[in-house]
Amino acid sequence: MVPKEEHQYTGLIQLLLHFGWTWIGLFAFENKEERFLQKLQPLLSQNGVCLAFTQNIPQYLHLEDLSELSDSVSIIFNKLMDRKVNVFLVHGESIIIVWLRTVMFLWDPENKESTLFRKVWILMNSIDFILMGIQRSWDFQLFHGALSFTVHSREVCGFKEFLQVIKPSTHKDGFLQEVWEQLFDCSFSKAELYLSTISETCTGEEKLETLPGPLFELQMTGQSYSIYNAVYAVAHSLHQEVTSKSQTRDIQRVELANLLPWQLHSFLQGISFNNSAGERIFLNEKGEATGGFDITNLITFPNRSFQRVRVGKMDPHVPKGKELFIDEEVIVWHPAFNQVVPFSQCSDHCYPGYWKKRLEGKQFCCYDCVPCPEGKISNEKDMDDCFQCSEDQYPNEEKKGCILKLLIFLTFEETLGIALSSAVLCFFFLTSWVLGTFIKHRDTPIVRANNRSLTYTLLVALQLCFLSSLLFLSQPGKVTCLLRQPTFGITFSVAISSVLAKTITVVVAFMATKPGSHLRKWMGKRLAFSIVLSCSLLQVFLCILWLLTSLPFPELDMHSELQEIILQCNEGSAFFFYCVLGYMGILAIASFIVAFLARKLPDSFNEAKFITFSMLAFCSVWISFFPAYLSTKGKAMVAVEVFSILASSAALLGCIFLPKCYIIVLRPDLNHREQLKKRK
Repeated sequence: MVPKEEHQYTGLIQLLLHFGWTWIGLFAFENKEERFLQKLQPLLSQNGVCLAFTQNIPQYLHLEDLSELSDSVSIIFNKLMDRKVNVFLVHGESIIIVWLRTVMFLWDPENKESTLFRKVWILMNSIDFILMGIQRSWDFQLFHGALSFTVHSREVCGFKEFLQVIKPSTHKDGFLQEVWEQLFDCSFSKAELYLSTISETCTGEEKLETLPGPLFELQMTGQSYSIYNAVYAVAHSLHQEVTSKSQTRDIQRVELANLLPWQLHSFLQGISFNNSAGERIFLNEKGEATGGFDITNLITFPNRSFQRVRVGKMDPHVPKGKELFIDEEVIVWHPAFNQVVPFSQCSDHCYPGYWKKRLEGKQFCCYDCVPCPEGKISNEKDMDDCFQCSEDQYPNEEKKGCILKLLIFLTFEETLGIALSSAVLCFFFLTSWVLGTFIKHRDTPIVRANNRSLTYTLLVALQLCFLSSLLFLSQPGKVTCLLRQPTFGITFSVAISSVLAKTITVVVAFMATKPGSHLRKWMGKRLAFSIVLSCSLLQVFLCILWLLTSLPFPELDMHSELQEIILQCNEGSAFFFYCVLGYMGILAIASFIVAFLARKLPDSFNEAKFITFSMLAFCSVWISFFPAYLSTKGKAMVAVEVFSILASSAALLGCIFLPKCYIIVLRPDLNHREQLKKRK
């Protein structure tokens, strides 16, 4: 008739977790705690609950060895006074309550410690609060606020009234008379009065309701309710037995005296009935009761009486994990807690932003609270470890939560973008002005002397170089990422090829002036455009091969910056990217070498000096570009490349064309054929 013990263990675990009690002490009878711990210990460990201690309570009192008794009492008292353990689990029989109360009395006869005893008792099994002998006058303040797992019961109508009128005279049996003598500390026999210390005679008219709770409870306990239901179950099975035999024997009288107990087994299996308390009682196919447990709260009073208040229940028929129902507001704790839910943990709570670090040599419930490392958070109390935010989030300052990262890229709207785009437009319009100036004065000697077609090609290429940097300032997308590097590489290759062609043209023109030179046939536009076309087509081929093998694409860089997501272009292939830059470098170095060798030619062909300076500036910019590009991320990396494009293009424009513009615009007196023919 008693529910399965496993349900009680499940309810205990859920009760401990509900209140956050992970550091508890256990009091149990000797030789009985081993089986109890075998079942309970794995459940405690799985749910993060530790036993601070396991204290055995002797089942029998051995007065012949007073020193051993004193040691036991001392050990038990020290466990009771452990300030870190505020929850005690009690497993055993009702006599264990007598033991614990006795220990407290021996160490605190004046009851000073008991009033400040901040503990919560959790009673397993069917433990009653009883006191006997000299303990009859003691109170139960020690156990005020205790929680008990009791077999589910209901108030049976008429039971209390029955106890109020019951007397030994109306129920003449030895059992009731013996109980009466123990309860009222009296005797019906005058001979016993003479031989014992009892001084009162039992009248038989005493009232059970006058007895304090520790001696006798008027409420039906869980054990009594189980017996009550067992009697009714047998009665109903007998009724079914009689009914079944009456039907088969044409309503002949059934002799119950000849009925054997085992013959009721089949009727007890699966029996269901309503008892007089209005509750449905059901026994399963194994003949087991399917009820649960009640959780009661003990409230004590100064007059040594107490009251059990039902504050919850353990129902095994509800979904797993929800078997326990507890009404926390109804519970009355020990006065020392000031109605605050008791705290019982080996270590204080680790709040969000911290994690639990195990202490060596101690149980897992004992730990230090350590702040989360950089990049990790904990958003709940008592977390075993910190964890990283998702890729699109970063930890806040307290490391308690995650903040959404900002999506960033270099745009026209921000200060850096405005500055760079303004520089692009300024250089573009400056180049356009130079181109217009050269076109306007195309018939002047200084323009005609430096191959007008190559000059126009170079200036248009520089215009496109400046404009190509705008692709780097727009939001990275499929099209912009596809066009960025190829456009930049091809336009710069055309520009540098034009510079190389101008340099070679200068050298060939000088060499062709010598008598009998075979280079006269290379004079003209054919050589220059052959150089520009061949050098540019090789770069175009590299870019096409790049786009065919691994297309550049937009990507989100989640990890370079802690608080930002960088929207950038992935070049697809670093190999081709550096091939394009490397090819431009080869053209620039070739132009620099040829121009450097031709720098001392006569003044009429002295454009090689300006080309030397322009190539020197160009190479310096792109040599410094690589370490700067590789050491930066996000917007800074894009800004470095845009700056390099602008700086190198501006170097070509300034070193090659501004001196000529100075002569064309400000010193037209020098722009004569005779002036150009002069020697140093």
